[in-house]
Amino acid sequence: MEMGSVGTAAEPAWTGLPPGLLRMRRLLLVVWLGLLTAAVGLLPGMFAGPVWALLALLPLALLLWGWVMLGRNWRSWRYAERADDLLISRGVLWREQTVVPYGRMQLVEVTSGPVERHFGLASVQLHTAAAATDATIPGLEPAEAERLRDRLTALGEARSAGL
Repeated sequence: MEMGSVGTAAEPAWTGLPPGLLRMRRLLLVVWLGLLTAAVGLLPGMFAGPVWALLALLPLALLLWGWVMLGRNWRSWRYAERADDLLISRGVLWREQTVVPYGRMQLVEVTSGPVERHFGLASVQLHTAAAATDATIPGLEPAEAERLRDRLTALGEARSAGL
């Protein structure tokens, strides 16, 4: 037996989010901040003079910063299915890990708004008896979201039968 392996559980198999979520969020960032950049650059430039058009650099800088931060945030999201619970981990500066026991799940929903549907994405939302432990896994491919919903629902029913 190796040193340090006594009493440690095997690391769960983590699954990251698909790149479609990052593409969707970055496109929304470019659209909204691109429009803001144009408005902030054009309006002051036309009415107050060309020097005021330099204000457009502020939303442009925010766009570049947001681009990087969205990538970091996307990479931080992951989930793992274990024997008795589901782990959801996220966060860049403040790491947050949620553990949802299968037996405590009351409802598992798959949702997809119009923008998510356009990008072929769906979210899985888990509801438990305690509202503080509700959890969401965003930006999954619809087939994976449905598979996860069906699996979590079956495991939840099996685990809650013993309660």
